Amino acid sequence: MNYPIVAPGTDVFLAQIRSIKPLTPEREFELAVRYRETQDKEAAHELVVSHLPFVVKIAFQYRHYKVPIQDLIQEGTIGLMKAVKRFDPYKGFRLVSFAVWWIKAYIKNFILRSWNLVKLGTTQTQRKLFFRMGDIGQHLDDESKSARIHDLAEELHVKEDDVIEMEARVKAREWSLNEAFGPDNDLTGLDMLVDESADQEQLLMERESETALSGITENALKKLDPRERLIITKRFLEDNPWTLQKLGDYFGTSRERVRQLEKRALEKLRNELTPRLAEHALPA
Repeated sequence: MNYPIVAPGTDVFLAQIRSIKPLTPEREFELAVRYRETQDKEAAHELVVSHLPFVVKIAFQYRHYKVPIQDLIQEGTIGLMKAVKRFDPYKGFRLVSFAVWWIKAYIKNFILRSWNLVKLGTTQTQRKLFFRMGDIGQHLDDESKSARIHDLAEELHVKEDDVIEMEARVKAREWSLNEAFGPDNDLTGLDMLVDESADQEQLLMERESETALSGITENALKKLDPRERLIITKRFLEDNPWTLQKLGDYFGTSRERVRQLEKRALEKLRNELTPRLAEHALPA
């Protein structure tokens, strides 16, 4: 058998594929049995090569997705090899009938992976919708398009919103930030992005401000007696602040007495801190 070779240019490869003669049912059965029983690689090779024209035919059915035809043929061939590996010749049907599902499945999965950087078709329903988007077609008015969307949703047993969403996702192809545009093609997407992160000088100023505030607060807390310091710490400086009642139970006093102590402690802090820091860092 004359096997096609990999050669530069798709036309050469396709010309070789067209020259391949189909197997007779008897020869196909013989090769399939030999591979199934003995794992003869030459038998599998001949089965695969003899069905390459069928792979090419299916691949061309998906060329409108604007994926390189060479890639579609390659993926379809992988699907064909998977089919040969699982084919049972004793069930009485031809390999081509069994392989068609595998070939289409590999081609479709490749199209979905290649279509967009954002993954499409993560569920079986979404995959069905993706490959039926062409059925919506072009319409002169919204009413005609809505009717087609309604019919497609009913046919696939999905919501109309699912159809509309998939159509939008299919049309929203990714755009390179390096792509030039503008009157003189002198701008790119990167040029238009705004860096909203703080610069180094601003970060340094903020860090110094936080350090200064921390030091001022720590010194002010030292002016309080131990009980007042504990109340302020538990009430305002911990992730899970204590209630007045909990502090009252801790000190063995009333909730109102703790509130009075808290008020006195806050007043002391205001006297120690600058008015600006007191206004922004302490409760009124």
